[in-house]
Amino acid sequence: MSVVDRVKDKLTGGRRIDADALLHRLDALSRFLRAVDGRLPEADLVGARTVVERAGARLALSRDHTVVALAGSTGSGKSSLFNALARLTLSQVGVRRPTTGVAHACVWGPLEDANKLLDWVGVLPRHRYIRESALDGDDEAALRGLVLLDLPDFDSVEQAHRLEVDRLLGLVDLIVWVVDPQKYADRSLHAGYLRQFGRHRDVTVVVLNQADRLRPADAEKVVADLRRLLVEDGLEGVPSFATSAREPALQVELRELLEKTIAKREAALRRLAGDVDTVAGRLTELVGRPADSDRVDRATVRQLTDALAASAGVPAVAAATGQAYRHRAAAYTGWPLSRGLRRLRPDPLRRLHLDAPSPVAITSLPPADAAQKSAVGMSVRAVADRAAESLPAAWHPALTTAARSRLDGLPDALDRAVATTDLGVTKPALWWRAVGVLQWALTLAALVGLGWLVGGYAIRAIGLPALDYPMVGDVPLPTLLLLGGLAAGLLLALLVRPLLRLGARRAVRRAENRLRAAVTDVGREYVVAPVREVLGSYATAREAFDEVRG
Repeated sequence: MSVVDRVKDKLTGGRRIDADALLHRLDALSRFLRAVDGRLPEADLVGARTVVERAGARLALSRDHTVVALAGSTGSGKSSLFNALARLTLSQVGVRRPTTGVAHACVWGPLEDANKLLDWVGVLPRHRYIRESALDGDDEAALRGLVLLDLPDFDSVEQAHRLEVDRLLGLVDLIVWVVDPQKYADRSLHAGYLRQFGRHRDVTVVVLNQADRLRPADAEKVVADLRRLLVEDGLEGVPSFATSAREPALQVELRELLEKTIAKREAALRRLAGDVDTVAGRLTELVGRPADSDRVDRATVRQLTDALAASAGVPAVAAATGQAYRHRAAAYTGWPLSRGLRRLRPDPLRRLHLDAPSPVAITSLPPADAAQKSAVGMSVRAVADRAAESLPAAWHPALTTAARSRLDGLPDALDRAVATTDLGVTKPALWWRAVGVLQWALTLAALVGLGWLVGGYAIRAIGLPALDYPMVGDVPLPTLLLLGGLAAGLLLALLVRPLLRLGARRAVRRAENRLRAAVTDVGREYVVAPVREVLGSYATAREAFDEVRG
């Protein structure tokens, strides 16, 4: 087994890339992006969106071609190596900076089959070449399907060239970094590029070009030092060896590596898998550890309800309900002779436009004051903070925004909730009616006694014989009816007052419970529900992210 075989087997573990598994990971990444859309800063998602778009485009194009890029600095000899591998003079070679300004491509096989792929990569038609002999069964046939790119110099003085290199490095399937003995340890290469490809080790190769200028022993020392630097870059085990554009014997190892890569047809899949791994690593801090998807507990909701109830005037409405209970009960159970005066007093609930629940009613409650508004704001923030306790910091703004997203409609919703709540005092109680009937009976008895007495006085006044009143003991019956009816009516009104106070307290509690339930529903709909939507998005994103990591 050659050095290339041993290194490649070490990198891949002898396993093939499962295309279906990769597609599943990409689908999961798409679901992750949909779940976090509008929830997380877009700047943190650009890389993931780019990977999904690039992967979709690359997989839709030719799977029979492998795009290999020769990347390097000015003077590394990558254009000469490009020509040597093609065994043609295709890319301009020179010493003037920058030497290579645009990407050139050489295709082993029919050019028309690779044109769509090259269009996507962005190589201009005039810079595309074909290795026609690869079709004739010669020793180039093993490279059939290779699309070899000669990239611009990454250290070019022209910024456009550097930007083009960065763009192309994100599209190709395999990257061959070409370094020379003088600049193989260049900081801009290692810090600016190689260290960024730690998750792409399966599709990264580093070759020491111009090795023919060194003695074999020196070349071995330089390669060994290069491998040491690659270990520091996090690229331990990446294929690295000497080559030369002038010496065909020094090109054998590189050509063998390219042939085996082409034969496996996995470079594109490995590149995309590396892209997904890279994105997953960057997204880890946005997802964090698994968390409870519903962190809005009862205590937090109760605190919110307290603030909303105060803002909606629930205490005032509950108190008015108790007053209305006494007012309306007295209208039934009070002494009939005093009921007219009581009717002159306004009903406390009617004064607030709360005499009967209505879906379109608007109350006359005063608006919330500054302290109440502040309490609502603090409670809303508490809901967001509680939900955010176990979520990564990147989700906190989304939770805060969600909690406050419907605050503008909250006052009207609270007013409607209060107006449409049945306070339980609309219908008179049966015992009110019973006491009222008894009061009228006593009043009628008093009126009968009064009329009887007045009739007797009138008869005597006109000189007729006096009426003979029935007696109850020593008291005439008309007198007993009049005084007894009046006294019994007043006594009955006094006796039911404790019952009215007890009933009023129960009415206050009942009204307060019903109002708080209505206010709680508003709080859940306008504050808690949007927060839970974000928590649901997080749970979905977390599940998708676990599938992205595989």
